[in-house]
Amino acid sequence: MINVTKTFLPPQEEYQTILKRVWETSWITNRGILVQELENELINYLGVSNIIATTNGTLPIQIAIKALGLKGEIITTPFSYVATTSSIVWEGCVPVFVDINPEYLTIDETKIEAAITPKTTAILATHVFGNPCDVEAIEAIAKKFNLKVIYDAAHCFGVNYKEKSVFNYGDVSTCSFHATKLFHTGEGGAIFSKDDTLQKKIFYHHNFGHDGPKAIQGIGINAKMSELQAAMGLSVLPYIKVILSERKQVVDQYNAELNFSSLTKIRLRENTKWNYSYYPILFNDEEKLLEVEVALNASKIFPRRYFYPSLNTLKYVNSRPMIISESVASRILCLPLYSGLDEVAVKKVIKIINSLI
Repeated sequence: MINVTKTFLPPQEEYQTILKRVWETSWITNRGILVQELENELINYLGVSNIIATTNGTLPIQIAIKALGLKGEIITTPFSYVATTSSIVWEGCVPVFVDINPEYLTIDETKIEAAITPKTTAILATHVFGNPCDVEAIEAIAKKFNLKVIYDAAHCFGVNYKEKSVFNYGDVSTCSFHATKLFHTGEGGAIFSKDDTLQKKIFYHHNFGHDGPKAIQGIGINAKMSELQAAMGLSVLPYIKVILSERKQVVDQYNAELNFSSLTKIRLRENTKWNYSYYPILFNDEEKLLEVEVALNASKIFPRRYFYPSLNTLKYVNSRPMIISESVASRILCLPLYSGLDEVAVKKVIKIINSLI
């Protein structure tokens, strides 16, 4: 069976060696020594000024909305995982969708200003498949209209834009360390902000509002990462170079051998050092996508329709049609891509696709 992804698992004995430290201290949660160690290592690896590790990748978006005091309308993308939109609604705000660029698949920055109203308080955009948004244009718009900017950077571990981490853009950036990601803690995530005052506020929010063991700074939620999760992250991090190298080999093989006469690839934004997080292909129409998907499934190959459906069509939002996003969502398929996926398996995927297009 070839799935769209496969979780990288480090040698079990290495994970157990790190876990032994948890047993020695009996400190299993509440920001133990492993969480702090992982945060420090990630600061150095990613080139960021600070990080807060969290128990998943969705709570950071919700905390960002809360910490920034956002109300009213938040401009966002219809092409992302559902957590982007659901977090806005969950926090009592209204998502206002702006269609996407058909090549980069990120929010179309040229359409943002037309969507701004007196109720608009922020822009929440996704770096889709690790492909950065036009961060300069979005920053200029945000300054012009006094808006906050949050980036859902769930797919962006290790992505650099103009020689610095993509997590350094916006008021807040968030990341996912889910088991499907190239770096993971089993389940987990992180939140970043260059503003030390804001980051301190975010810290309180992620830990019930605590300011030390006896004082409560304000409202909070439990988003803390556990020592068990941190141990997995500390076990995976030393293998990142290998993971990236092996994923690049798969991407290079797809690029070289797929028949692109009737397929389209995502266009990576210029000045981006990418992380090979996903391999999406766009068919000319949904009918062909479904035909290919059926053929692949028959051979026990299971790609994934990331991201489907277009989020503006969700039942709990009110939105007008998003022509490009809806079209892309109906025609895009992410092919198997993970560390350890061998050349023979990739050739099998390619052969089936090429035979049908």
